[in-house]
Amino acid sequence: MKKPLEVLRLYAEHDYTLNGVLASRAARDPGRPFMRFRDRQWSWGEFALKAEAAARVLASRGIAKGDRVGVMARNCDGHVVMLFALARLGAIMVPVNPEFGVEEAKYVLHHAEVSAVAATTDTLEVARKAAAGLKNPAWFLMLDAAATDAPLLDDLLNSAKADLPATVDADATCLIVYTSGTTGFPKGAMHSQRSFVTGGEAFVQRVYLQDDDRVMVVLPMFHINAMFYSVAGTLAAGASMIIIPKFSASTFWQTAVDTGATEVNIIEAIGSILRARPRSEFRPDHKITKVYGVRASMDETFKNEFKIPHRIGGYGMTEIPGVTCNPFEGPQKLGSMGPIGRHPDPARPWAQCRVVDDEGRDLPDGEAGELWVKTPILMQGYFRDPEQTKNTFHDGWFKTGDLVKRDSDGYFYFISRKRDIIRRRGENIAAAELDRVVGEHPAVAEAGTIAVPSELGEDEIFVICALKPGAAVTAQEIADWCKSRLAPQKVPRFVAFIDELPHTPTHKIAKAQLREDKALRARAVDLQAKS
Repeated sequence: MKKPLEVLRLYAEHDYTLNGVLASRAARDPGRPFMRFRDRQWSWGEFALKAEAAARVLASRGIAKGDRVGVMARNCDGHVVMLFALARLGAIMVPVNPEFGVEEAKYVLHHAEVSAVAATTDTLEVARKAAAGLKNPAWFLMLDAAATDAPLLDDLLNSAKADLPATVDADATCLIVYTSGTTGFPKGAMHSQRSFVTGGEAFVQRVYLQDDDRVMVVLPMFHINAMFYSVAGTLAAGASMIIIPKFSASTFWQTAVDTGATEVNIIEAIGSILRARPRSEFRPDHKITKVYGVRASMDETFKNEFKIPHRIGGYGMTEIPGVTCNPFEGPQKLGSMGPIGRHPDPARPWAQCRVVDDEGRDLPDGEAGELWVKTPILMQGYFRDPEQTKNTFHDGWFKTGDLVKRDSDGYFYFISRKRDIIRRRGENIAAAELDRVVGEHPAVAEAGTIAVPSELGEDEIFVICALKPGAAVTAQEIADWCKSRLAPQKVPRFVAFIDELPHTPTHKIAKAQLREDKALRARAVDLQAKS
């Protein structure tokens, strides 16, 4: 296995633009496989030609530096083509969740003021309605089949003759990724081409990605993980990627075998689903050796049952991808976010992290505080939101809003979002801890914990549970479960049961929605109510 820096040095130096890195990887061996989607496969050389042709198509239709173009589709090769084609022009891709309804998509497309939208047949109708009313009407381009007045991108590749800019600045914005909007409206985090490429190089370090690895992309491409880790990592390593339209638990292992995948990125929800699936679906002849995103609670399953030797966990956000990571070669500490990550080149300056109190004063190891970060892989700001951008930084430090603690070895441990802290009886209680503990009950599929006002001031704990099919449990049994595992002040007062918890587009529990649902409180069992 090559060391990460050895992998990067297989290729000629580049200018940190997407086109520059693509050219350097393609030059080594243009015939090597780069991307597979369904029954289509491209070599590095073929993809480079297609990306350039697509850039000419976009330029011929007026797309230029700084213009935004929405891409609303399930994972497909078109995402990657559009990303590189737009970057070649210094333009910007705005990925949109294909599951969005009209109002959700409308907010993103109108806020970004897109000039065009690339869609697929299953998203076109929603995308058209969402784009209606733009000050400058957007034109449409299809990624899978031509529509009545929206041409198929592939049909235009041989006819566009527009000139391309001689150079593109590596610091030009190439992506605006909108956050999931758990509170308020989504914010558009802007990332430069340099940030994207650097993020890919850092991912090579995190999972020791090799030039012959086959990265299976199952996370959605409107998400920072798929873009900055899977796609950018493949680019940096000169590896190849297999694009899967949407994660399917029932076919996951068969797909891994069929495609020869060696690396995959997941989130906690996917790990939990795979752990719970019938083992009859598992294929022991898979070739996956590395999984990024395995949580401590599922590590044993992935190690001993799924036989995956390298299980890596780390921490990042849409604004700051890949800040910390458990080292590939160890030591790893289960349950931690790992120490500060690094670039394959040890001479490159890298991230800095602080744990601070509410006044911004540094805290010693072992004490919980907010994580502040400086990192080369940093968003340029929130698109058209200078006030929010300003409020997110302090003297150049990005304020994550996450409460963590650091041990004496420099490993960080996530506690909770600051806004997800419950203040009860003078103590700060992390709702995430309740989510985890209640979620471990044999009858519970998932739990979400929120604060509700107490008659005596401060907060009371309200746990909302979704049960496994056919399972039954009482509110008192949930409280007793917590009582045997947690301090008395952490035992919930209110418990409610619903069929399914709401989720954000990135599969996190939508706690803002739970807080706004007044009917939930009315349905809850008050365990302190007088009989």
